[in-house]
Amino acid sequence: MTTIEDTTAVGRGSAAVGDGTTDVAAAVEDIARRAKTASRALATATRATKDAALLALADALVAATDEIVAANADDLDRGRAHGMAPGLLDRLALTPERVAAIADALRELAGLPDPVGEVVRGSTLPNGLRLRQLRVPMGVVGMIYEARPNVTVDAAGLALKSGNAVILRGGSAAASSNEVIVAVLARALEAQGLPGDLVQSIDAHGRPGAVALMHARGLVDVLVPRGGADLIRTVVQESTVPVIETGVGNVHVYVDASADRSMALEILLNAKTQRVGVCNAAETLLVHADAADDFLPAALAALGEAGVVVHGDARTTALAPAGLEVLPATDEDWATEYLALEIAVRVVDDLDEAIEHVRTWTSGHTEAIVTRDLQASERFVAELDSAAIMVNASTRFTDGGQLGLGAEIGISTQKLHARGPMGLAELTTTKWVVHGDGHVRP
Repeated sequence: MTTIEDTTAVGRGSAAVGDGTTDVAAAVEDIARRAKTASRALATATRATKDAALLALADALVAATDEIVAANADDLDRGRAHGMAPGLLDRLALTPERVAAIADALRELAGLPDPVGEVVRGSTLPNGLRLRQLRVPMGVVGMIYEARPNVTVDAAGLALKSGNAVILRGGSAAASSNEVIVAVLARALEAQGLPGDLVQSIDAHGRPGAVALMHARGLVDVLVPRGGADLIRTVVQESTVPVIETGVGNVHVYVDASADRSMALEILLNAKTQRVGVCNAAETLLVHADAADDFLPAALAALGEAGVVVHGDARTTALAPAGLEVLPATDEDWATEYLALEIAVRVVDDLDEAIEHVRTWTSGHTEAIVTRDLQASERFVAELDSAAIMVNASTRFTDGGQLGLGAEIGISTQKLHARGPMGLAELTTTKWVVHGDGHVRP
């Protein structure tokens, strides 16, 4: 994927204002100020109010399915014309079933506890001061992402439930889809007596608008980039607004010597082929040498039948079944997030070599081990430092919905504040509330 995209003019509350960067900055600042004002309407909103709004948003999306799918077809046609990869086209695509699933995610959010007001900790000091640390909304959350119209809904729903306004930069690839979705969400909010400005888009202002969003410190409280490595790097380096860094998914599956072979094969195929254009799909398979002879031929054959192109080391190539081509793996392959039906495969001598390979090449997203050896699994968990570690489970479970968090706004690979799937709690901060009885400091 490229960096922040071009200037397709779409989005509610963001009419074109000319080509000057000063005009764009002023327009984005106005959007951010309106978002800040709108966010205050949620500061005292009850859970019942927010949950009713989420259910209304879900119903509105389902009612607008035909309009959304038609707009998405325009995006898909544009993507194909520009040579978008099949995995990315799949990530962009919306069907009636996917719209229904997105709406269901909002309904699931409505059923989750409200994090706002939760007491993180509390105590009474020896001097009688009563302390509470409470979860409170961030305020205004900015999102910059690529070709993922489902993220438009996920971000809006998570922001609403956690008491935040959201400003979206969804990019040109999903421009038509996002224009319709944002308009549907805004109308539904207003019908519930909430400000439509709780969900706004800056897509009309193109890349200059994204840069202005990154510089809106003091109006935008946190910025979350979600997309390819170039986009994330650009946002992290350019932004003066605090950034929660989500990461690309160079994800590994390691098959240990003791692994149940049928379990390992099922996990591998699910992790690689169930959906390829997502960050929790497996990109590298590591196999212990003691498991290679009886596991790899069947695994490579199954990958080939699924249409997966294999890049392998010499030992992998030697074990490939007749007729299956294995491309020579290079350092570039070990470092690549394919987001396609491709995988890099290596035979390792032992667990130490597997761990060292992962440490060298991982993006810090998700790793999986398949093993019946408790000590091996404990070492794998303890010695690797990715945001999620799976033991005898597919990497595809690194997902907010799958882990019971509801929709997610992204998967953080950083270590500050939020790590792994970012749900409701990760979109809050805290404040200290101190009660006294005329206390003064001596």
